[in-house]
Amino acid sequence: MRALVVYSHPCSESYNAAVLTKVTETLSGSGHEVRVRDLYRDGFNPVMSAEERRKYHDRGINEEPVREYLDDLLWCEMLVFVYPTWWFGLPAMLKGWFDRVWIPYVTFDIPGDDGGMGPRMQHVKKIAVVTTCGASWIVSKFVGEPGRKTILRGMRALVSRRCKTLYLAHYKMDTSTPESREAYLGKIQSRLANF
Repeated sequence: MRALVVYSHPCSESYNAAVLTKVTETLSGSGHEVRVRDLYRDGFNPVMSAEERRKYHDRGINEEPVREYLDDLLWCEMLVFVYPTWWFGLPAMLKGWFDRVWIPYVTFDIPGDDGGMGPRMQHVKKIAVVTTCGASWIVSKFVGEPGRKTILRGMRALVSRRCKTLYLAHYKMDTSTPESREAYLGKIQSRLANF
């Protein structure tokens, strides 16, 4: 399966970098063809300009600013997101990737009088989220995990109806230990290998 890993963390020495390594090694070891998009290393600009917003609904023209990222989306069959959960949601960099790259007429059709939004990403059969959270599980659930919902509910509506999903989180990251971090890497390997 063709797997696109979208990675969002600014620090190369972070634990999230180790998570990314484990994710890519596990996917490759399971026989998947893997592409990694490191949004910070790419210098991706998460800010939609006024001019880009004005052309957001212009078929074809809206593709020009993000062509290389669209090519990745159209290539993949599996999407894997690796990021830290900050303030219970997606980092601004990753949210900007969604804002700018998931555009009309490529990833979805604009709702019309005859119905709702039309999904166009039917080739995506699996979505996985691999994240770290400073808060505990119970606090994250209480707040409602908006980052999880953005991907596994909002974006999920645009892919194959039979798409399988996986959500892995290391909670209480701010008070994590070497043992808890190593255990999470092991969990990533076992769960992702069987996904």
